[in-house]
Amino acid sequence: MAMRARVRAWLSAVVATTALAGMVFIAVPASQVAPSPVAPSQGQPLGGLEPAGPKGGDTERADAIRSLLERRAAAVARRDEAAFLAGLDPLADPNFLESQRALFANLAGVPFDHWSYVLHPDDSLDLTSLDDDRSAELWAPAVDLRYALGGVDPAPTSRAMGYLFVHREGTWYLRSDTALNDLGRRSWRGPWDFGPCVVTKTAYGLVLAHPGSQPMVDRLVRELDPSVEAVSQVWGNGWSKRVALFLPDGPAEMRALVGPDFPVESVVAVAIADRVDTAERTATGQRVILSPMGARALSVASLRVVLRHEITHVAARSVTVDGSPMWLLEGFSDYVGYRDTDISLSQGAPDLAKQVRESGPPASLPEDRAFRGKDRELDLAYQQAWSITRFIADRFGEPRLVTLYRELGGAGPLSASETDDLLRRVIGMDRAILLREWQAYLRGALR
Repeated sequence: MAMRARVRAWLSAVVATTALAGMVFIAVPASQVAPSPVAPSQGQPLGGLEPAGPKGGDTERADAIRSLLERRAAAVARRDEAAFLAGLDPLADPNFLESQRALFANLAGVPFDHWSYVLHPDDSLDLTSLDDDRSAELWAPAVDLRYALGGVDPAPTSRAMGYLFVHREGTWYLRSDTALNDLGRRSWRGPWDFGPCVVTKTAYGLVLAHPGSQPMVDRLVRELDPSVEAVSQVWGNGWSKRVALFLPDGPAEMRALVGPDFPVESVVAVAIADRVDTAERTATGQRVILSPMGARALSVASLRVVLRHEITHVAARSVTVDGSPMWLLEGFSDYVGYRDTDISLSQGAPDLAKQVRESGPPASLPEDRAFRGKDRELDLAYQQAWSITRFIADRFGEPRLVTLYRELGGAGPLSASETDDLLRRVIGMDRAILLREWQAYLRGALR
């Protein structure tokens, strides 16, 4: 779930309070914390290699790569640069060797509970078309990095790495993490791939940024804990109440964190998760990514609303099923974001107010496709969604709105009749009655 920088910019300028809208994405040297060995998550070692099931292919080769990756992970845990660099191909591209040296240094500011690799020897690429050193044996098995941020991640998350290995004089080395790009296997890039990391911890999470971002980091640190508490006042305490805020230095870093096709230039924040298991009520790798420029331009109150909106997505992620109505998912996050402000409905939803005055209330509930629109269509969809959830809270009380989110947001795709049955059970209205009562509410509030 993301918030676009352009949307509702009028609000910051006119009333100096909030600037918020969303889009589905399925999204500081105050105290440096070095990654020293700590109590590992779920009994796993901080550095190591995890089994990936039965071995396949060349067992001896796979064992050698496992050992290499285990030494690499252990070097990160021990802060042993010599051991970390010893696993690299001495004949590799000098740029790769330098990037790995920088990577190791950049990791020093990040507190990890877990860092390991999973090797998948049965999933290796055909390297026939690879333009690389043919004087030595090359191998490209799938490799996953598993890591957990200390004090934030209840379990490690997993990201794919596009590693190419080479065998020279009886020893296997890591040769590249970019050579497989054209073969469709890319290495995930974390903040530590883009520069030194500075982490500031709070009671409910951490802010990860780069040197030179101190003023913005200070703002985020001040707002993080109150935002978590504000979200919990609505959603309850049945979530981890741990949030990681990432502040990239530029669009390239943000794009690496949220995906290459994401419109990073037009958002101020996005909440992401690597994996969600609604059956087990778990989500791993949850992060709130702030725009390098957009977030810095927000007023204090605007930033507060943005964070509460995105942290609501973090809190509710594990019970939110794809295919649930977007007007509820995004409207609820807007409701929490605006909850403690003095913004009236007409101030927060100017396009909707204009529509009601000029042509009357919307003729239908906003459809999901409207949340994939552009410009005014998207603005209007979010304003309508917020007004619906605000109406439900005003009419039935906030606890009933939360119940509706848990029931309808956790149901996933439903037929029209199933949706009506669920709405009747929770708020005593089907879609037709909800539409009629919402329209009347808008006439009264926006006339």
